[in-house]
Amino acid sequence: MPQSSPSGATARKLPSLTGLRFIAACLVFVFHVTFLPSRYIGGGLGDVLGDILAKAGFYGVCFFFVLSGFVLTWSARTDDTAPRLWRRRLVKIYPNHLVTFVLAAVLMTVAAERISGGQALANLFLVQTWLPDLATANSMNAVSWSLACEAFFYLAFPLLLRAVKAVPARLLWPAVAVVAALMIAAPLVARSTLSGARLPGIADGTYSFEQIWFVYFFPPVRALEFVLGMLLALIVRAGRWPRVSLAPALAIAVAGYVVVSYVPYLFSVAGSTALWLAPLVAAAALADADGRRSPLRGRVLVRLGEVSFAFYMVHGLVVTYGHKWLVLDASWSPAAGLGLALAAFAVSLALAHALFSWVETPLVNRFSTPRTRPPVAPTPVPAAPKVLEVRE
Repeated sequence: MPQSSPSGATARKLPSLTGLRFIAACLVFVFHVTFLPSRYIGGGLGDVLGDILAKAGFYGVCFFFVLSGFVLTWSARTDDTAPRLWRRRLVKIYPNHLVTFVLAAVLMTVAAERISGGQALANLFLVQTWLPDLATANSMNAVSWSLACEAFFYLAFPLLLRAVKAVPARLLWPAVAVVAALMIAAPLVARSTLSGARLPGIADGTYSFEQIWFVYFFPPVRALEFVLGMLLALIVRAGRWPRVSLAPALAIAVAGYVVVSYVPYLFSVAGSTALWLAPLVAAAALADADGRRSPLRGRVLVRLGEVSFAFYMVHGLVVTYGHKWLVLDASWSPAAGLGLALAAFAVSLALAHALFSWVETPLVNRFSTPRTRPPVAPTPVPAAPKVLEVRE
């Protein structure tokens, strides 16, 4: 049975989703420290963790893409303009990208790694995922590939918002079905139309990078997850989301992770994987909008969620070069490897806090809103209900 639309429909603050952001970032982190090229924990324990967490990073990125579409649509203002939106998003993501790009260049120089000018420029301008080249997609600070997708989402958002808002409320769920069908079709299209040399380290050499690129890296295909988030926000706003509270929504997300751990590779890294996370995003948003209890909006978790983007941007460099210099040629016990992984987590969190406090926050506060002259003689108006901004 559909529930009524959220109470306080103008309220935009969704702290539970902010808390979930950090959990998603942690999924990406644990994937990177247990994935073979940068595995910190050896022995049987490392093998077990590697198997269990083999899809954790993909799951976390899917969540970020759905959440991005949801939050932008939920908090969209009728008086907003495309240039203002683009400026806010640029100020939000690009300074962190630029700082970590420079940090990656320094680390690569210290490690005597070759820096390709073409790959570096593609990465700097966030276009590295538009062509099927593995080295370019994973260049410099490798995790920034997802920002290339986000940049495309933000550029397209004004047009996408106009399109999804034109969908009648009764057709929002059919629109979700269409998006889901396209998500399922993407791996089939990749397998049937793209060829290329097989990658031996991925899914037993079943797929070529071109096929993986189309499903995982190509921005227009990943935009399906962003659009899913947009439709989800409108469904919740329209009161057409079924009564699914946080606990069963979380259970669905966990069950979905188990499922995607066993489905064919291309169906498990993107696209339809996001469908398992949709109930969790909606349930968390509704818990906040309706003022219901939520363990996800505790002060510590929300604070960690606020620094999650900075954490995401620095952790890959910490994990990669920590592994290169401390783990790769050493014979650490599984317990010592676990300790090193925890140390990498602590270092990543400390650097993230510095990046958030000294770069992200000051620049967002300074440049995300236009400077306007105050009126000479403001006219008193009745107090309006407080509109809370979402943190993303």
